[in-house]
Amino acid sequence: MLSLKFGSKWVAVATSESVVGRQRHLRDLCCFSNRIQSNGLSSQYQIDFNSPLSSKHSLSLEGLEDVMVGYFFGKKRATEVAHSVWKCIVKKGDTVVDATCGNGYDTLAMVKMVADESGSARVYAMDVQNEALESTSALLDESLSEKEKKLVKLSSICHSRMEDVILEDSPVSLVAFNLGYLPGGNKAITTKSETTFQALKAAHRILKPGGLISLVVYVGHPGGMEELETIEKFSSDLAVENWICCKLQMLNRPLAPVPVFLFKR
Repeated sequence: MLSLKFGSKWVAVATSESVVGRQRHLRDLCCFSNRIQSNGLSSQYQIDFNSPLSSKHSLSLEGLEDVMVGYFFGKKRATEVAHSVWKCIVKKGDTVVDATCGNGYDTLAMVKMVADESGSARVYAMDVQNEALESTSALLDESLSEKEKKLVKLSSICHSRMEDVILEDSPVSLVAFNLGYLPGGNKAITTKSETTFQALKAAHRILKPGGLISLVVYVGHPGGMEELETIEKFSSDLAVENWICCKLQMLNRPLAPVPVFLFKR
């Protein structure tokens, strides 16, 4: 029996041993959502373990289970979970956005996911700190071929203004945020709930169906918990028929990073 929480309601879903415990990968997990009625689960709401993840978009979840279990047991980092989820969404040739490029590791991972022979993929990476852009550029120079580097557009801009640099005819499959301060940088310079909220609204506008908004929220710095609350409020207000939203939070480690995923159906 699997218990899932939707709003203030807990719903028990029967599962078979062949699905939970025996399958190596969760390839056939599917969520169809519509609404929770006052008397319980809507007849249009179901968890179907024998259908693709979305009625509109077929996703491969191969490899995700191992990373998730590793995260639960303290063997994997929140960023590794995020990257594994991205791989379920992103395809070769896609346009993706690293809204807070930091030291460039997320940008590099994105390039490896989208690069192909066509050269049509685009990775938009941005940050407000020149130090972050310099670190990202140096990492890409040492890690990518010249052809791969041409896929990346680096911008010195706040993530709330991402639409200023992304081409209007470029449907985006992933917008990723790694919030907080620059690792190894000035800890007094952090992302803020106000601009992150504006950035989420921008990501909402540019994301194509089947796309993902991914956030790793660092709550251990001043303002970090407020930023998480802002993200939770934004996510909770998204229409259930169009979005699937979740977070992973350690209950006895209140300062641990919190991965948040917003999937557009």
